[in-house]
Amino acid sequence: MRILILGAGGIGGYFGGRLASSGVDVQFLVRPSRAEVLARNGLVIKSPLGDLRMPVKTMTAATEPVDAVLLACKAYDLTEAMEAVAPAIGPSTLILPLLNGVRQLDVLDARFGRKHVLGGLCHIGATVNPAGEILHLNTLQRFVFGARTPDQADAAERLFTAVRPGGFEPVLSPAITQEMWEKFTFLATYAGMTTLMRAPIGAIMAAQEGEAIMREMLDECLATAAAGGYRPREEAMTQMISSLTERGSQGTASMFRDMARNGRTEHEHVIGDMLARARTAGVPAPLLRLSLANMQAYEAQRSATAVG
Repeated sequence: MRILILGAGGIGGYFGGRLASSGVDVQFLVRPSRAEVLARNGLVIKSPLGDLRMPVKTMTAATEPVDAVLLACKAYDLTEAMEAVAPAIGPSTLILPLLNGVRQLDVLDARFGRKHVLGGLCHIGATVNPAGEILHLNTLQRFVFGARTPDQADAAERLFTAVRPGGFEPVLSPAITQEMWEKFTFLATYAGMTTLMRAPIGAIMAAQEGEAIMREMLDECLATAAAGGYRPREEAMTQMISSLTERGSQGTASMFRDMARNGRTEHEHVIGDMLARARTAGVPAPLLRLSLANMQAYEAQRSATAVG
């Protein structure tokens, strides 16, 4: 199976590199500058689970259909990404998006057709350093995907067989949309609160009303998920509450870290989309509203500074 990976950053580079090192037919679709770095140095992964340096196949423009396309871009780059991979989408090509949230499913369905688009998510701490090396920040490397419709089941199984040698123990989920909503619910709360408070979880918990406000934000997201038919399951709920209320935790969402370095963020795709769904369902969401306004004000200030 031929797999095209859009991007060779933290997510695409890490999982794609592991697949390539295991002999899977992987090619990276990257910008010319990234292609030059990879041609010169190879793909470099530094990880507690084992380092990797190897040459990889790259291209700067897709030219023909492949069996599967893995999208590992930021949500704000999705439109550009779809145009870049369009030549690689044939009649039976699978598209596996590993973006945060769930809005990308509707966007990809509209562009390529629902039959092509699987559900997917990942949990990993990974970034790219100035030298172009991928830094795996911990041992977490969860890679989950699955069919969204019964007629995708056989194709999803074939893709699972293809990526299974990668060494990161992929999971073929029978309830992938449910799992994506569980991550979405957690992330909207996690990102919404750490960016709003400009602080990690532990500091928020140290505030007199910190835990109460955190739980109120979570309740807004839970009610929205339930209105859409995807209330998180008990095990997921337990994990969410544990992570969101952990005393002393230095945990922050990647959105907070992007904001801290004055970078672009996925606030519209995560917080904004959750708020829009809450409003459609008639769910009161004052904290989501405040959180989104906070991020929109940040973006307005960031853009003005960049222009100036």
